[in-house]
Amino acid sequence: MSAKESPKLSHEITAATFPALRSFMRGYFHEDMADEYGTLEEAARQFYEDADPDERKAVATEWGRFLAQTRGQSLSAVNKILADKLGCACRLSADDVDKISRALKGIRPVVEGDEDEDEE
Repeated sequence: MSAKESPKLSHEITAATFPALRSFMRGYFHEDMADEYGTLEEAARQFYEDADPDERKAVATEWGRFLAQTRGQSLSAVNKILADKLGCACRLSADDVDKISRALKGIRPVVEGDEDEDEE
């Protein structure tokens, strides 16, 4: 073991290593998410609107770390980690992951016909 390695994995996914992401998952991706927000993407967008800049940054940073640490794992395995370790009550699809990533960055999807509105 090198001096840089610790006996315990420093990148283990737990509530303690991802506190902002866990709070986000429990607060927005809960059992009533569909009734309250409609879609996971809309729940993430609502978080973006509700949160202050520091909260947004913390969740987006932890989401990026989470995706990096779970890269290469099956979607089923990722969903299990989200549920068991971070309190997520929703199952994500591959498409959801991309949409949530964009929503947490405040990026709105381009809707056909919207791009011409600003030109008037």
